[in-house]
Amino acid sequence: MREYKIVVLGSGGVGKSALTVQFVQGIFVEKYDPTIEDSYRKQVEVDGQQCMLEILDTAGTDTDDVPMILVGNKCDLEDERVVGKDQGLNLAKSFSCAFLESSAKAKINVNEIFYDLVRQINRKSPEKNLKRPSGRKPCCLL
Repeated sequence: MREYKIVVLGSGGVGKSALTVQFVQGIFVEKYDPTIEDSYRKQVEVDGQQCMLEILDTAGTDTDDVPMILVGNKCDLEDERVVGKDQGLNLAKSFSCAFLESSAKAKINVNEIFYDLVRQINRKSPEKNLKRPSGRKPCCLL
């Protein structure tokens, strides 16, 4: 089974942990508790292949050239929207990455975010061609 390392990054209070916990545990965490760093593991099936995801939920930011998705969370709060969908799409285009709107609370596009990252990693480095020193795994950003 192939293993994937996924790093969740972004500003405080935007729902990184809520998305991660919804994906891994299937529950919505209502209370905001600032994250320093948490890690999770979940086995999933993507495109008929079993995958083990190791997800690092952190408050940091990173600009490496790795598979990435820009996520506009809390799309269920349309009347409280601060950033328009076009702004998100344009920002994602400037980073040359995918854009998805999601809601951890309403379970909108939660699985799709993580599954798309797995697909991006598979396209960028197919398993048969992986040659990494010290057994390092592929990494991506959310």
